[in-house]
Amino acid sequence: MQTELKINGIVGFMRKKVTPFGTGAKVDCPKEYLGKTVYLVITNE
Repeated sequence: MQTELKINGIVGFMRKKVTPFGTGAKVDCPKEYLGKTVYLVITNE
């Protein structure tokens, strides 16, 4: 299966690992993105 995602106006891009946080999980990102809208894309890697 191949999927494509196109987004205009990207301000930043990063690749991170999801880590445990309490009973859930989290992804860390720089403080400069506080209050911004982000999209989290999940891969099978």
